[in-house]
Amino acid sequence: MSSHAERYAAFRRNQGASSPAITAFQGLYGFDFDPFQVRACKALEGGHGVLVAAPTGSGKTVVGEFAVHLALAEGTKCFYTTPIKALSNQKYNDLVARYGADRVGLLTGDNSVNGDAPVVVMTTEVLRNMLYEGSATLGGLAYVVMDEVHYLADRFRGAVWEEVIIHLPESVRMVALSATVSNAEEFGEWLQQVRGDTTVIVDEKRPVPLWQHVMVGERVHDLFVDLDPDEDTGAAAEGDGAGDGGDAGERGDRGRERRGGKKRRRERGMQPREIHVGGRTLRINPRLSRIAEEDSRLTQLAHRKRHPQSRSRGKMRPRSRFAPPSRPAIIEELDDLGLLPAITFVFSRAGCDDAVRQCLSSGLVLTTAEEAEYIREYAETRCADIPGADLAVLGFDQWLRALECGIAAHHAGMLPTFKEIVEHLFSRGLIRAVFATETLALGINMPARTVVIEKIDKWNGEAHVQLTPGEYTQLTGRAGRRGIDVEGHAVVVWQAGSDPETIAGLAGTRTYPLNSSFQPSYNMAVNLVGQVGRRRSRSMLEESFAQFQADRAVVGLVKQLRKHEEALEGYAASAECHLGDFMEYAGLRRELGDRESMLSKNRSSRRREEALESLEKLRAGDIIRIPAGRHTGHAVVLDPGLRHDLPAPLVLTVDKQVKRINATDFPVPVRPSGRMRIPKSFSAKSPRSRQDLASTLRNKLQEQGTDPVYERAPRNAGEDAEVVRLRAALRAHPCHGCAEREDHARWAERHHRLQRETDALRRRVEGRSHVISRTFDRVCGVLEDLGYLDGDDVSDDGARLAKVYSELDLLVAECLRRGLWKDLSPVELAACAASLVYEARRNDEAYPRLPGGRVDDTLAEMVRLWGELNEVEARHRVTFLRRPDLGFVWTAHRWARGDRLDAILRQADMPAGDFVRTAKMLVDMLGQIAGATNDQGVRSTARKASDLVRRGVVAYSSFT
Repeated sequence: MSSHAERYAAFRRNQGASSPAITAFQGLYGFDFDPFQVRACKALEGGHGVLVAAPTGSGKTVVGEFAVHLALAEGTKCFYTTPIKALSNQKYNDLVARYGADRVGLLTGDNSVNGDAPVVVMTTEVLRNMLYEGSATLGGLAYVVMDEVHYLADRFRGAVWEEVIIHLPESVRMVALSATVSNAEEFGEWLQQVRGDTTVIVDEKRPVPLWQHVMVGERVHDLFVDLDPDEDTGAAAEGDGAGDGGDAGERGDRGRERRGGKKRRRERGMQPREIHVGGRTLRINPRLSRIAEEDSRLTQLAHRKRHPQSRSRGKMRPRSRFAPPSRPAIIEELDDLGLLPAITFVFSRAGCDDAVRQCLSSGLVLTTAEEAEYIREYAETRCADIPGADLAVLGFDQWLRALECGIAAHHAGMLPTFKEIVEHLFSRGLIRAVFATETLALGINMPARTVVIEKIDKWNGEAHVQLTPGEYTQLTGRAGRRGIDVEGHAVVVWQAGSDPETIAGLAGTRTYPLNSSFQPSYNMAVNLVGQVGRRRSRSMLEESFAQFQADRAVVGLVKQLRKHEEALEGYAASAECHLGDFMEYAGLRRELGDRESMLSKNRSSRRREEALESLEKLRAGDIIRIPAGRHTGHAVVLDPGLRHDLPAPLVLTVDKQVKRINATDFPVPVRPSGRMRIPKSFSAKSPRSRQDLASTLRNKLQEQGTDPVYERAPRNAGEDAEVVRLRAALRAHPCHGCAEREDHARWAERHHRLQRETDALRRRVEGRSHVISRTFDRVCGVLEDLGYLDGDDVSDDGARLAKVYSELDLLVAECLRRGLWKDLSPVELAACAASLVYEARRNDEAYPRLPGGRVDDTLAEMVRLWGELNEVEARHRVTFLRRPDLGFVWTAHRWARGDRLDAILRQADMPAGDFVRTAKMLVDMLGQIAGATNDQGVRSTARKASDLVRRGVVAYSSFT
């Protein structure tokens, strides 16, 4: 803790760096600004753009709100952009509370409120669309705040952020707010290059120190400890998230532990493990290391007891003393330690819902009667506009019962309104245990005292993978509420096989790079070409962060390339021969070796084909000799095994083993040496049957006498003419007689290997140079083939494409051009358009149910059209268009024709939140179709279809 004198000195420094405008602005808050906030506000006031990279919860948004303050004071405009609608709604409410509803607007896909206000909160896509359309709303714009700008690394939406940054007018000052990333300086350099004067401010200090813990059983242990009582690693003081602070569950005996810890470690021979991060040494709690060793020993013992040959088989297996506690037990322990409210990250929606049910079943209650009453009144008021029948389907009563107990889930499968209620109640301290998926860590301002991570691995859609240090930092960044908590806590629940060093590596690593995901799209291409022409568009795209990073990488590759080229010169000099050109001679040797290797492979391939053909001719009862493999010896064929792709006969060997063999056991074709009868009563599972048949086989072999001889074809039979020519050329070459020939050959071989590496490196350099503009040229090639572009001219069809912002933008434009939707009813159009917005989270059924008639025919035409476009893309070496997904078609059709929500959700097996989100995306797509088409009939149908979908829970959205 700093002294009064140090705090006063810091105050005076801040006051000197401040200004009257900043001082007045600070008066709106109940706390003094940190130095990084003052510096950022000062730079913004001085006419600079600003990039602020700081940890979650550090107060970055203060800088964005200062831009709002300046715009209102100057009589100009400020747009505040966010990556998600929920965050836009949250920021809108905050700004309305401060400046009034008449001065603040909101523009998202769901809401349009006071769009001409001097301050407008919007999603980033809305601003991108305004820039391309040349919206009149941009008039007077002086500031743009890009909150959560690190979203530009998002694989699906990240390009939008770069489009906005590149296309914003130079007169607009930009405030970019980012989480702590390890390459913030690189990102700042790019901003300075494309936006001009930009001040980069990086602050890695957490405003609330974070202590790292591991919960083993029902006890919470420190992850890091001090070695000596008077030794300080500084981790906690810096508050950077790798705190080595005290056990949450052992605060009373920390002094005793530290005084006696060194002695106990010496007695047990246990030295604390250490990890080194950024010049700091973090010491892992030796108690966790002992737990890991004991857990590993018990696991190995359990495996041995399960072994079929174990003498202990059948006895009770040893059980670990460190099994993870139940979810209610975890919350109760945190409550006892004073560590609530807590967010527990469960990497599964179903897991979050199960956790809430488990807590309710256990009788866990975290609220008072007065708090429960307020929660009920607030939730019922917020949901009053949702039809009662829909609330019943959504499980409102059970959800409300959990809320009254201070427990809730938070994930994308929930109704948006339910999530907003949870967020509000949690921020008020009324919900004390939230079980959430990792999406909660992205953007929503919902800090807690404690963050619990159930497991340090998660399912990524393909496999279980460990969390990255960046993901761990993002999750634990929610721990510690500024102005409320003195410290935040991150708790990892111990699982079987946990390793404290792995957990420490996640907690102590600060690698979270920001990498661009930018690439041109069809919509982007027609918009850019229509505004500034093809040449200027290419140069603008060359300014992207993606190309900036590629160029940075090329610098290192070019240095490596130069080193390779210098080494090649040295190798070539060492390989020089006074008798002739040794590189030419070495080339002949390689050519000969390659030719002989190819011929050998061809011979092996032919022998394999012959062996396969011979196996296919075998019949039950054939006696054969297996010449190679694990089953070498005589055998009788029980089953030819022709039901598989490759023949795999089932045989009985002379030693009574029933095995299945294949072509790898036969380097040469197999020829039966005789036949014998297989009794009809023979059973491969019967030891007696196997013994009797093996005995009969041995007798038969004695009668037969000599085995057939397997002869290989002579290696030199029919010598290859090219091999003969190359050998003659080698013998005739002057270098063939050099006394130092093999020494030269070694240098020549090194030269050859390095030359191949150099050529590959040169291709990488060429591949990364101008990669974005090359992709743009290919995109334009597709558009020219289809008639959307003609040089610098955008056709009428291209102008239609410019109004479609979708992953399947080109497919939408082609459907409109070819009139595929011309004769559809509103319900049918809603069903067909659903295939353009839905993308299954996992493998849905291969053949989903579809409406018949015109919908089925139109969807078939859409898929065929996608196939045509896919072929055009292949010719130009791009792949942007995914296949239309039919998984939501039947659901959309039923909803648009007026079916009840309960019946739809039951049949679709879809969470309510997913249904509402997808339905809103469908409404947006139908609006884009109506705006893009020139056909009045299709426009009318699309608007009617949009109205049919926008009903019930889909129509209800709140932002107040």
